[in-house]
Amino acid sequence: MNPKISDFGLARIFSSKDTEENTNRIIGTYGYMAPEYASEGLFSVKSDVFSFGVLILEIVTGKRNSGFHQCGDLFNLLGYMMRCINIALLCVQENAVDRPTMSDVVVMLSSENIALSEANHPAYFHIRVAKEEASTSIESSGLNNTTMSILYGR
Repeated sequence: MNPKISDFGLARIFSSKDTEENTNRIIGTYGYMAPEYASEGLFSVKSDVFSFGVLILEIVTGKRNSGFHQCGDLFNLLGYMMRCINIALLCVQENAVDRPTMSDVVVMLSSENIALSEANHPAYFHIRVAKEEASTSIESSGLNNTTMSILYGR
C-alpha cells in the first residue's frame, strides 16, 4: 500500500484553543495537501478535510488525483468530476429527445476531447410505490410538484 495523504493527523497537534498553525517544514504528497499548507505552510483542522475531499473525489471518479490547477490541456480530477456530473445531467433530461444514446455516453466518458452540450432541463423524479398488504405503511409528501414515498417496516 502506498499512502497518498499529506497527513490525516494534522488536526491532532492543535491545542483546544488553536485554529491554525504555521510550519517551515512541509511534507506530504502535493495532490493531497491543502493549497494553503503546500504553498505557505499554514495548516489547520481544515487541512485534513481537504485530504478527505480528495479521497472522496478519487473514489467517486475512479481516478487518481493529478493536481487541482488546470494547466493547458491537463485534465485533472476536478475537471473529470465536473465532466461526469455534466454527462449525468444530460442523461436525465426531461425530454427524451435531449438525452444522449448510451453509445454517446460511452464516447463522452472515454474521450476528454469531445465537447459536451449543456443540460437544458433535468427531469423531476416521481417515485411511486404500490401499496402492499398491511406489512408496510406509506408516508407521502409533495414538494415542487415531486412526490416521494417512504416505506417503513412493521
